[in-house]
Amino acid sequence: MQQSADQCAHPADLVADLDTPSLLLDEGRLDANLARMSRRMAAARVTLRPHLKSTKSIEIARRAMSDPHGPATVSTLKEAEVFARAGVTDMIYAVGIAPAKLPRVQALRRAGVDIAVLADSAGQAAAIVAASRAGGVPVPTLIEIDCDGLRSGLRPDDAAGIVAVATTLAQGAELRGVLSHSGGSYALDSVAALEACAEAERAAVTTAAAVVRAAGLPCPVVSVGATPTALYGRDFTGVTEARPGVYMFFDLVQAGIGACTVDDIAISVLATVIGRQTNRGWLLVDAGWTAMSRDHGTATQAVDHGYGLCCDLDGRPYPDLIVAELNQEHGIIAVRHGSAAVVPDLPVGAKVRILPNHACATAAQHPGYIVVRAGSDRVHGYWPRFGGW
Repeated sequence: MQQSADQCAHPADLVADLDTPSLLLDEGRLDANLARMSRRMAAARVTLRPHLKSTKSIEIARRAMSDPHGPATVSTLKEAEVFARAGVTDMIYAVGIAPAKLPRVQALRRAGVDIAVLADSAGQAAAIVAASRAGGVPVPTLIEIDCDGLRSGLRPDDAAGIVAVATTLAQGAELRGVLSHSGGSYALDSVAALEACAEAERAAVTTAAAVVRAAGLPCPVVSVGATPTALYGRDFTGVTEARPGVYMFFDLVQAGIGACTVDDIAISVLATVIGRQTNRGWLLVDAGWTAMSRDHGTATQAVDHGYGLCCDLDGRPYPDLIVAELNQEHGIIAVRHGSAAVVPDLPVGAKVRILPNHACATAAQHPGYIVVRAGSDRVHGYWPRFGGW
């Protein structure tokens, strides 16, 4: 349920009166981003299984999912447990399972939650089978496939390894399918490259699925992940579902990739000017890395936004004004190197909004979202978020 402004951690009726730093969420941009991805997946005839790790918010999850019960993707068992209490019953825990966490998975399944886990080794598969037998409840498992060499998973051409995991799971667990995450898409910045990345991921998981089926085993789910490839994939033949997540908020890294524009970014950090260093061309604000995170993901992109892009109170970016450096509680605002723009004449006490490099990392620094709407100077609600593992 949406909470009123006077229930939030920073009670105020007007955005300008909020304590800082605060995490703002533009409700209209959020809804537009959700609708865009929903239309995209519907047109591709692929089930949208939104990844809820970015938001860690029940209110946003309900807007993102096609049904109050799911489907959904989570990255921690704490997320699974919180969302389960809110009525979500169809989830994938999309991180390789640690055997010690299997009792928590079994507890969720006994409570009626259809939660699936990942495995990319025979050892993990054996642990899942043992937990399934001990608990009397088979644990659904997807085999993780490495589509780009950047993280965990079995290579799609490792037929022996895939079959070994699949046959082990068949001895007591439930083999649910195969899954991949195209993390390599985050390093791209052209339509052609993104389309090729999406096709490489599709080829990887469908190849792995064919290996499983050729071994005489079921593979009902063929799951892909990542916002850029979900938006730029041209052919989803053989794929059953997609698990994008950051599309709900977007961020400067996604804008650099080409997945969105700066005007699509739904979250920002409200900060107050607390000083000036005129001789250095600096403004100081009260949002340091504890409010923004240390993520500098645009550093390797064509446009480096430092640690964030500075905007006015209505969310309009100042020309080439970025967060050049962060201390724990200080942000240093300056004009991007090489630009002819000037630092705006903002007095101490003025407020600015800062768009983040990495929405997930910035949101994780805050207890909740202060809901705002374009064209309004009022606070329209507060949606709490949670943390933990």
